[in-house]
Amino acid sequence: MRLIVVAAVAVVAVAVAVWALWPDHHGGHPPAGNRPSSGLSLSSTAGMPGEAVFNQKCAVCHGVQAVGSPQGPPLVHRYYEPGHHSDMAFLLAVRRGVRAHHWRFGNMPPVPGLSDTDVRAVIDYVRALQRANGIF
Repeated sequence: MRLIVVAAVAVVAVAVAVWALWPDHHGGHPPAGNRPSSGLSLSSTAGMPGEAVFNQKCAVCHGVQAVGSPQGPPLVHRYYEPGHHSDMAFLLAVRRGVRAHHWRFGNMPPVPGLSDTDVRAVIDYVRALQRANGIF
């Protein structure tokens, strides 16, 4: 009987730890401390070629300056740093779409109408935003 109680406590402890560390229970958004401040100076990203494309094709879901929205996750977040999501991962997401795996926003559909140059410019813009916000 004692072994069953110990096993049950261990299972509950693991479940609580997983819940606390899993980003999805935050309603699809990272905790406030992980979101970039809208007051940061991002002048180095203003007017970049990718900014206009991002605002036209991506901001509806990923938010202005990639801080996320109710429709999509923030790209200015440690989950999307180059060591975790390479530039190729971004390109493939645009071309093929991607299954939801960090957040509960649902799957991302492919984004039509973007040239390789457009996608590269958007990636450069997102990486500049990440650098400006101390992600890498």
